[in-house]
Amino acid sequence: MNYKDFYTKSIQHPEEFWADQANAIEWYNKPETILSKGENEYPLWYKDGELNVCYLALDKHIQDGFGDQVALIYDSPVTQTVKKYTFSEVKIEVAKLAGGMQSLGLKKGDNAVIYMPMIPQAAFAMLACARIGVTHSVVFGGFAPHELAIRIDDCKPRVIITASSGIEIDRLIAYKPLVDEAIELASHRPKKVIVFNRKLGARVPFKKYDVDYDALVYGSEETACVPVNTTHPLYILYTSGTTGKPKGVVRDTGGCAVALKFSMTHIYNVKPDEVFWAASDVGWVVGHSFIVYGPLINRNATIVFEGKPIRTPDASTFWRIIAEHKVNAMFTAPTAIRAIKKEDPNGDFIKQYDLSSLKTQFLAGERCDVATLEWYSEHIPVPAIDHWWQTESGWPMIANMMGVEQLPIKPGSVGKAVCGYDIKIFGEDGTELGPNEEGFVVLKLPLPPGTLLDLWNDNPRFKAGYLDKFPGYYFSGDGGFKDDEDYIFITGRVDDVINVAGHRLSTAEMEEIVASHSSVAECAVIGINDALKGQIPLALVVTKLNEEIEHFQLEQEVIKLVRQKIGAVASLRNVVLVERLPKTRSGKILRKLMRSIADGDDYQIPSTIDDENIVGEIDTVLKKYEIGIYNKKQE
Repeated sequence: MNYKDFYTKSIQHPEEFWADQANAIEWYNKPETILSKGENEYPLWYKDGELNVCYLALDKHIQDGFGDQVALIYDSPVTQTVKKYTFSEVKIEVAKLAGGMQSLGLKKGDNAVIYMPMIPQAAFAMLACARIGVTHSVVFGGFAPHELAIRIDDCKPRVIITASSGIEIDRLIAYKPLVDEAIELASHRPKKVIVFNRKLGARVPFKKYDVDYDALVYGSEETACVPVNTTHPLYILYTSGTTGKPKGVVRDTGGCAVALKFSMTHIYNVKPDEVFWAASDVGWVVGHSFIVYGPLINRNATIVFEGKPIRTPDASTFWRIIAEHKVNAMFTAPTAIRAIKKEDPNGDFIKQYDLSSLKTQFLAGERCDVATLEWYSEHIPVPAIDHWWQTESGWPMIANMMGVEQLPIKPGSVGKAVCGYDIKIFGEDGTELGPNEEGFVVLKLPLPPGTLLDLWNDNPRFKAGYLDKFPGYYFSGDGGFKDDEDYIFITGRVDDVINVAGHRLSTAEMEEIVASHSSVAECAVIGINDALKGQIPLALVVTKLNEEIEHFQLEQEVIKLVRQKIGAVASLRNVVLVERLPKTRSGKILRKLMRSIADGDDYQIPSTIDDENIVGEIDTVLKKYEIGIYNKKQE
């Protein structure tokens, strides 16, 4: 099997292709209708099938004789805990929790919010919901009460499942008071709050609606899996929207199961019984797809990691986990590798561990600069595979499909289109562009199985945001180009292109150049308003740990680099040193926020921000260097 033929079949004969892939999972009632159309003529996959994802993730493997195989590894450097669960042990926990939820009145068609740290009980709660047909909405643990209240009001859960606390490196965060405050703020009132008490010392105020997690599980009988229709919502996952109101991406059950099984096999090239580690959080789409459902459906041991790539306790944590648990394939965000690179630029920690089990390193979530790829490749002799996807897609859209054919890696490219995704580059007028011409990244309908079904209770927004700009196509919101070999390069969100005196320039290209400087650990380039040229670029740079270089020297060297590679038209004149860049908790750099600060525009601090204090730090630096609104020459 080669990539070209496999991919071509998926595009030219999609129904036949995805009917074959549906055979890789077990159905209660196998679908007879492979592709059809639903509301607004939007494509639907497998609409008449019946299945249960929890059955595929647990019960099936036990019935096949693999009950004693390790299913879940909990590794928590912040509590110095490592615990392993077999498939049989996970199934008992999940089935009893599901039975307890049924005793509280939950049934197929209800919704539940899960607000948990990275502990096994978070995965158990997701699987328990799936087991009885309850649609779950996982909210990232530690979100402020206001943000949690917005999600409660939007999806109206019958219950909330939470824990007493989470841990942020060395700081205990009491979750229960946050949940109570969110319920007070919300218009909708959940019937019950199931609380897992970690007994770490956090305050756990008792309310009449509270139910103790352990008591509920201990006092309940195991319950069987409930068959659901293919299009039954497995989960709602909220992603930030431009209006400030979160978008509830709805994922169906059947398409999701097929797509995740396909991904584990054909993209990640992971065999059943191997160990897969996605170093993310269950609050994000990576956690849904590749911490919980994907690996377990594929009968892989999955790692639930409660920690950070650095400071828990240091930059050796990732390598210790790979060596200790014999991880075969790993997935993390480039920002994690950059953080490790900053703390350990010479890779000294890496040399302390046996990483021979590792076959492949996958990167996604934030564009991976060439310098980071080169650093990784220099210190770890396994392929580092950048790939691209979104919360909306639920699984990779562009990748090097390692389970089909390993293609040459092109630094800066996220690979080629994954099977089922017919990707085009369009100009503003909707015409397809040629090789190396940058434009909008769009995908011809139908999207393959497992992609978003709709936005929760907001179909008009779904159509306006994704379908209306280019009829017949899904608009990704990203810009990019294809080269003459069909490798795809993502240049960032379309608003990350700046217009300097009539010249459209990619900030992503400039970032690549800035990041190539030997003193730079990570950087962001944004376009800020300029009275003369409309916009000019600004580079914000974080230097490597213990790097001693004067600001003026670094600025001049970076400006020279950009001028050499792009030309004077780039007009990069300002390079500022910052301690850190504002990011979401999943590692995405908040470039739009920094633009707003520099331009003096009104802005809302995103609920997903890692640390609100960074906003003040950026403002202080811009004021110090008289940049943007503080530029006295523009007044």
